[in-house]
Amino acid sequence: MGAIDPAAIGTELPAREVDVERGRLRSFASAIGETDPVYSDVDAAKSAGHADLPVPPTFLFGLGLGRGEADFTWLTDLGVDLRHVLHGEQSFTYHSPAHAGDTLTLAPKITDVFSKRGGALQFLVRETAVRDAGGNPVADLRETIVVRDPGAGK
Repeated sequence: MGAIDPAAIGTELPAREVDVERGRLRSFASAIGETDPVYSDVDAAKSAGHADLPVPPTFLFGLGLGRGEADFTWLTDLGVDLRHVLHGEQSFTYHSPAHAGDTLTLAPKITDVFSKRGGALQFLVRETAVRDAGGNPVADLRETIVVRDPGAGK
């Protein structure tokens, strides 16, 4: 595979506009075992002061997914063999709540590339700015992808 070129740092990936849908929020809440009705019942959400169903923590990560193979084009464009990809870590910095009915823009950017163990493990850091329709910050997402290079050190 070879080393991932550090020149990728600073690469802005295509932004994606997504609509936050009630059904998807309810499915996510169910999948993570969330039992608070605020995440599944509009009346409960409104009674709690929300405009609609609120976006649960970590849901925003999934908004960047869902396009099938296109989700990983940024990796294959860097020469990454997807058979050797591992999810390293992710973190979220929240600025304001999002709700069902919102349109959000996700703007990802590669912010770091480095390796460890003589290149056997390569790391890609991607940060995604999430903004509402007015351009106001909703959250900043950070994920680290680990790429194992089985040919390193041979």
